[in-house]
Amino acid sequence: MAKVVNRMHPDFATQSYVIEAFKGVALVTRQFARNIFAKKDVVTVQYPEDRRPYTPRFRGKHRLMLRDDKSVRCVACMLCATACPANCITIVAQQIDDPAIEKAPSSFDIDLLKCIYCGFCEEACPCDAIRLDSGVHTIPSFTRRDQKAGVINLLSLGTASIAAQGGEHRAHSHEGTAHGRSSGH
Repeated sequence: MAKVVNRMHPDFATQSYVIEAFKGVALVTRQFARNIFAKKDVVTVQYPEDRRPYTPRFRGKHRLMLRDDKSVRCVACMLCATACPANCITIVAQQIDDPAIEKAPSSFDIDLLKCIYCGFCEEACPCDAIRLDSGVHTIPSFTRRDQKAGVINLLSLGTASIAAQGGEHRAHSHEGTAHGRSSGH
């Protein structure tokens, strides 16, 4: 058997929503006055003048690091381009005269529209040539061409790196170890 529900029949004032509209206007006016005069609960930041501090994990625009002789630290090993999940890094290698370095990039381009700023390129680089710690946002633009960062653009943010370049492979230091454990275990 069905249950009978007694429904209220609203009067004219309730049906016209005039009272509810006034309650809404009063609420908005009270919150507006509170934000303008008392500056309470304001979450908007006046950006150019006031800036929020970045978290330590913030990854800014890419930058290429320099050697002591002001040449690019990149040896065009293509590890950053291989590690990039967005495939936004394009490197064209060239041979150079220095026997210690062997190769250098003739062009190093990053498509900033494709880049997801994951930091894999920075982690994959064996010679500390690329970093994402510039603290600079990528500037918006109207054309795709302006969102391609080349060597000149990447070097403009770069500085000399204090990290050791290259290194020696020491096979004798790994003798008797397997996967980080000594042979005695």
